Amino acid sequence: MKKVTLLPHVDNDKCRACRTCEKVCPVLAIRVEDRKAVVDADRCRGCANCEQRCPFDAITMTKRDKVLQVGVDISSVDYKDIIDLCVKAHLHPEQTICYCVGVRAEEVAAAILKGAKTPEEVSLETGIRTGCTIECIQPILRLLDAAGYKLSPIKGGWQWYGKTATAWDLPEEVKKKYSSRGFYFEEDREVLDKIIDGCRKGEDK
Repeated sequence: MKKVTLLPHVDNDKCRACRTCEKVCPVLAIRVEDRKAVVDADRCRGCANCEQRCPFDAITMTKRDKVLQVGVDISSVDYKDIIDLCVKAHLHPEQTICYCVGVRAEEVAAAILKGAKTPEEVSLETGIRTGCTIECIQPILRLLDAAGYKLSPIKGGWQWYGKTATAWDLPEEVKKKYSSRGFYFEEDREVLDKIIDGCRKGEDK
């Protein structure tokens, strides 16, 4: 459970409607309306991306009047379904995939199983990607892909990151080229599979 204590304040005299804030918000909580940025307080997760990236210094993070708590209760979803989705994405359910906020794969899987279909919706529900906002996009994309969602960039220029290659999808030519240089791709994959598959031992607990 993440506690959100901050909220952006927009100085309308400085705002130039450049839309940079829109493009860097991981939960789509800020929009330019009538040539001024407007914050949706209920959606904002306090990451401060808008403040840090505004080229006109028009945004300042302020204390919320009331702390907002964000998180998904994994007990609200059948844990076997969570395990199945995580294993399909080659992630251990208890693996921390967002160190800034402390979100585990199981919570993201639960959010997806409860209806989240995009990185923005996952971030809104779990708080993931509201710290550095960068690294944890990869496991989110892997889990959404494992759930069968085919994603495309959001219209309007929102940053998008393609999935990076993992031990499970490296091209054969890459494996062949580097296997003689001290890389053990297949052995690494076997170890990772063993760790991930080990989570099934606790299914019936």
